Amino acid sequence: MFNWYRQVSGQERRTFWACFSGWGLDALDVQMFTLAIPALIAAFGLDKTQAGMISGATLVSSALGGWVTGAISDRLGRVRTLQLTILWFSIFTFLCSFAQTFPQLIVLKALQGFGFGGEWAAGAVLMAETVRSEHRGKAMGTVQSAWAVGWGAAVILYTVLFSWLTPDMAWRVMFMLGLLPALLVVYVRRSIKEPAKAVAAVAPSADKTPLIGIFSPKLLKITVIGSLLGMGAHGGYYALMTWLPTYLKTERHLTVLGTGGYLAVIIVAFWMGCIASAQLLDRIGRRRNVALFAVCSTVTVLIYLLVPLGNMAMLFLGFPLGFFAAGIPASLGALFNELYPASIRGAGVGFCYNFGRIASAGFPVLVGYMSKSMPLGMAIGIDAAIAYGVVVVTVLMLPETMGKQMDGEASQPSARATQPELTP
Repeated sequence: MFNWYRQVSGQERRTFWACFSGWGLDALDVQMFTLAIPALIAAFGLDKTQAGMISGATLVSSALGGWVTGAISDRLGRVRTLQLTILWFSIFTFLCSFAQTFPQLIVLKALQGFGFGGEWAAGAVLMAETVRSEHRGKAMGTVQSAWAVGWGAAVILYTVLFSWLTPDMAWRVMFMLGLLPALLVVYVRRSIKEPAKAVAAVAPSADKTPLIGIFSPKLLKITVIGSLLGMGAHGGYYALMTWLPTYLKTERHLTVLGTGGYLAVIIVAFWMGCIASAQLLDRIGRRRNVALFAVCSTVTVLIYLLVPLGNMAMLFLGFPLGFFAAGIPASLGALFNELYPASIRGAGVGFCYNFGRIASAGFPVLVGYMSKSMPLGMAIGIDAAIAYGVVVVTVLMLPETMGKQMDGEASQPSARATQPELTP
C-alpha cells in the first residue's frame, strides 16, 4: 500500500511530511471549534443559527484566504507562502481563547480561517509540483489523511480538557493550544526547497495574472465546474461534521466520553477512507473515484441520520460514514492541480477548492436554521445529501487527468510516463 513512499526521493519525502504535518495541525485547530460548539453556545448565550454563523464566517474567510494566498504563492513561492499561512492561523487560533463576546469570537475565527485556507492552497500546490505524476494521487490522498490525525488529536484534547476542567475554561485552553502549529515553520524553513520553476508556455497576458487568468476563455469552464465541485464537497462535509458532535450530545444524549467514542470510530474510518481513495486515484482515475465516494456518502448519511437506529447500530455505521466522507476531499488536491498551468496553478487550485468554502458556508447556517422546525439529524441529512449530489454531477463534467505530466516535470521511467499529456 505504501510502496510508493520507498520509490520517491528524499526531497519528495520531506515535502510530504511538511504538508502532512501542516494539514494535520490545520485540522486540530479547525475541529476544536466543532467540538466546543455546545460550550460556546452556553458561554455566549448563542442559538444554533449564531453558532452556525461562526462556522460560516470561518469558511468564507478561508475561501478568500485560499484564493488570495494561492495567487500570492504563484509570485512569492510555495514554501515561503506556506510558512506565512501556518504562522497566521496559529496566532489567531490562540487569540480566539481570549474572546469575551460573540462579535470578538466571530472576527477572530474569520481571521483564523483566512490563514487556514491559504495553508491548504500553498501546501497542495507545493506537494503536487514536487511529487512525480505516477505517485501524485497516492501522495496527495495520503496527505489528506492527516486531517483525521489532527481531528483525532482534537477529540483527545476535548475529552481530556472537558473531563478535567469546567466547560468555559476547557474551550479557552483548547484554543490556546492552537499556537503549537507555529513550531512547524522551523522544519519547513530548514528542510523544504522550492519546486523547480516550470517553463511557462506562451499564453495570453491574462493568463499571466493569476487572479484573472483562471477566468480566461480556455479555462473559464474548468474554473466554474471546479468551483461547483468544491462547493458540493465542502457543503456535504461541513453540514455533517460541524454539527455531528452537537447532534450526538443533544439528540443522542451521549456523554463527553460517549461522544468521543463515536467520533473515534468515524475518525479512524476517515483516515482509512483517505488511504483507500489515494490508492484508487492512480488506478481508476480522478473522476470515477470522486463519483464513487460521493454516491456512497449520500446513501450512508441518509441511513445514519434519517433511519431510526440504536446507539450500537450508529456506532457500527459510523465507520462507513467516515470512510466515504474522506474519499472526496482526498481526491481534490490532485485533480485541481492537474487542471491548471504552473503560472496560475496556485490561483486556480485556491479558487476552486476555496470558492466551495464560500458557497458551502451557508450549509452549516442552514442546518442550524432548519433544526428549529425539524430534528437536527434530519436537517443535517437533507443538506449533506444535496451537497453530495452536486459532487456527482459536476465531477463527471471535468476531464480525466490521471497520469498528467505537469509543466516542467521530468518524465519518470514508468508506464504512465509514456501516455500523452492531457489538457483541460
